[in-house]
Amino acid sequence: MLDIKFVRENPETVKQNIRNKFQDEKLVLVDEVLKLDQENRDIKQEVEALRANRNKISKQIGALMAQGKKEEAEEVKKQVTQNASRIEELSEREKVVEEEIRKRMLVIPNIIDPSVPIGKDDSENVEVQRYGEPVVPDFEIPYHTDIMEKLNGIDMDSAGRVAGNGFYYLMGNIARLHSAVLSYARDFMIGRGFTYCIPPFMIRSNVVTGVMSFAEMDAMMYKIEGEDLYLIGTSEHSMIGKFIDQIVPEEKLPYTLTSYSPCFRKEKGAHGIEERGVYRIHQFEKQEMIVVCKPEDSMMWFDRLWQNTVDFFRTLDIPVRTLECCSGDLADLKVKSLDVEAWSPRQKKYFEVGSCSNLGDAQARRLRIRVNGKDGKKYLAHTLNNTVVAPPRMLIAFLENNLNADGSVRIPEALRPYMGGMEIIRP
Repeated sequence: MLDIKFVRENPETVKQNIRNKFQDEKLVLVDEVLKLDQENRDIKQEVEALRANRNKISKQIGALMAQGKKEEAEEVKKQVTQNASRIEELSEREKVVEEEIRKRMLVIPNIIDPSVPIGKDDSENVEVQRYGEPVVPDFEIPYHTDIMEKLNGIDMDSAGRVAGNGFYYLMGNIARLHSAVLSYARDFMIGRGFTYCIPPFMIRSNVVTGVMSFAEMDAMMYKIEGEDLYLIGTSEHSMIGKFIDQIVPEEKLPYTLTSYSPCFRKEKGAHGIEERGVYRIHQFEKQEMIVVCKPEDSMMWFDRLWQNTVDFFRTLDIPVRTLECCSGDLADLKVKSLDVEAWSPRQKKYFEVGSCSNLGDAQARRLRIRVNGKDGKKYLAHTLNNTVVAPPRMLIAFLENNLNADGSVRIPEALRPYMGGMEIIRP
């Protein structure tokens, strides 16, 4: 959410940002906000004048009563009553106007960083760099669920009977591999100086609207019936929510946290054949990283965060590339975003396994996360998040890149301590 003062002083900048995100239907919101903002300021000005007048009249009444001019004092009292009635009327209107402003401001997108490429959708995202050599072996690589089934590692039929589409049972060594990857990711991030955290897996609605847009909320979140609680779609939601209504001493920044959680997502919409199996599911587990920092440090942390994911995947011998998200592919709260994509030897292309986002002060403004500067002045923090790893989707890349011709799967050295020393998974 933008600062209303910024919108007031830079309406054309805000409108051009909307155009850059190809959301022209939102242009009208800027004019509506400006009109409502002017009304709101007029109301405050009139209320202030009425209160000043009320104080003046109160002194006048006291003087008249002291002079024994009771009738004149009673006439003046009527003005006080009229003023009070008008103040009450204006105060009620003020609440309505401020709520209307907030509703619109929550929908106006954040100002994107000047470095973000302008493009309509994800087809116009820009490759930045590749890490590792993509290899296509001289044998056929089966679909990932076929690999898992040959290793007795997945049961989607039973999951379908128990919970429906979008769920799975992981079994045996594949289930162990899943847990090993998460444990390794936890220790990897602790080794990089991040504090490990297990957050609440349910959050209240005021936290939901603080960390994401309404469109994302509708497409992702599961509501707990009869409760003001939602299942988290990623631990970023509850991790950023941890700082709601907090004034953080500047000397404690940055907060660098890595969190584990299950994640629950509706995943609305139709998906292609490559998204069957465990690619796009309603329940999965993830290791996340989040940073709360000073504004001037956020771009530095943005680069550190995505590099952590690249380094993690390279220790597992998985080639990856980084992809700069264009303006039209950015969620409304994001200032800048970069995807990490893993190589799929079967598809002979890369696919997303993580997303790094700088949200500027958007989440901090919504959740009122402030920093108490050394000079005593308070300002809004910047927040960032990035995926370390999200199996079982990551397992697709892992299995394809470590598959042998005989159907066995090699365990990279970094992961072996978490697999009891196992070097290979055999059918």
